[in-house]
Amino acid sequence: MKTATRSIMPWALGGAAAAVLLIIGVATASTWLPHVKQLLAQSPADNQAEDSHDEHAGHDHAGHSAGTSVQLSANGLKNVDFQPLTIELGDYTRRITVPAMVVERPGRTLVNISAPLTGVITKIYPVEGASVTPGSPLFEMRLTHEELVNAQSNLIRTAESLAVVNRELARLNGLEKGVVAGKRILEQEYEKQKLDASLRAERQSLLLHGLNEKQVSDILENKTLLENIVIRAPDHREEGESCQEPHSYHIQKLPTRVGQQVQAGELLAVIADHCELFIEGRAFEDDAVRLREAASQQWGISASLLVAGKEADRVDGLKVLYLSDHIDADSRAFRFFIALPNRIVSDTTSGNQHFVEWRFKPGQRMELHVPVEKWKEEIVVPVEAVVEEGAEKYVYQQNGSHFDRVPVHVKFRDQTSIVIDNDGSLFPGDVIAARGAYEMHLTLKNQSGGGVDPHAGHNH
Repeated sequence: MKTATRSIMPWALGGAAAAVLLIIGVATASTWLPHVKQLLAQSPADNQAEDSHDEHAGHDHAGHSAGTSVQLSANGLKNVDFQPLTIELGDYTRRITVPAMVVERPGRTLVNISAPLTGVITKIYPVEGASVTPGSPLFEMRLTHEELVNAQSNLIRTAESLAVVNRELARLNGLEKGVVAGKRILEQEYEKQKLDASLRAERQSLLLHGLNEKQVSDILENKTLLENIVIRAPDHREEGESCQEPHSYHIQKLPTRVGQQVQAGELLAVIADHCELFIEGRAFEDDAVRLREAASQQWGISASLLVAGKEADRVDGLKVLYLSDHIDADSRAFRFFIALPNRIVSDTTSGNQHFVEWRFKPGQRMELHVPVEKWKEEIVVPVEAVVEEGAEKYVYQQNGSHFDRVPVHVKFRDQTSIVIDNDGSLFPGDVIAARGAYEMHLTLKNQSGGGVDPHAGHNH
């Protein structure tokens, strides 16, 4: 009996302990059961997120929050036309902008072609708008001027008389001495001198009528009157121009018709030399001192060609030529002029006509950017790199695959550039979005759930 009792006692005690634990668990189920259910309901994704958070514990990822950082795919960067810009310290030239217009050079650009003599136009070589080189034919004209006809006749008559006298002198001088009286030879020599003088005067008369030396020589050689003349484009005779290479004229006006009777001095055509033009700027009286300083310092002026109100072309390194000596009484503005070198951008041929197009044309609107002050060691970025939102200004700095929004202080801005204060918000070597910053700002606003300001990033 004692042996059976000893074998039953441990089992009885274990069962009693289990019963006590079961009673205690049931009594306290309201305390521990919710925690067990929450632990079992937790998803594997949450566990992975916690593990991922633990992996980055201790690292600094400032700016990667949804409210201050944006991440774009490779296609997204292409869609916003992203262009990176590495921050550097450099010089900045503060400029004022004044309106201007391309104009012709007074007394140089336009050349009038006039009829040298009275006659009838028998042929016109170029058409209006065509390009002609110096010396090329423009018009052919049949001469009808009575005075010119008489001058040619007198020239031929005098030349024939001189030839007769020269032959007679040669004959007399070939005879033996004493056969012919010396008085006879002396009279012939006097006659020769008078005819030489008349010939020179008549040659000059024809030159003054508009004939050239070759035409006069042809009349003397062939002993025939000149019936037709060819009027040609003049040579370039101005010195000190920016375009020294050969260039053509442009037929700007052609009012003449074939068969038209024209008088000496009548306008036949207007040709233009657009190799060099002027930019006429109009500034206020207060800017006169600044312009004078820019001219004395030989600072380069930039000119922007405007098409539909937008900049289409830009020329740098221009210099002030001269300032006007008076101020407009109505607008209180004064004019100043800048030499504008030009070049051909299109060259075509149709039949026997040649056409060219110049880069700049009179009447085009421009803006002049005149330097007035120079700053050293500044952070200068394009205007597209800075986004404005009320009083705040931002740039988007590249941080790996993210772009962090960085607030900056703008010291100065013009139409093309912005000067950012070097206060530690950006450092040399940082890379920001030079283009695409505004689109990044909109993406950031959308992903953070904020409303998009329709005027953000625009300058009104």
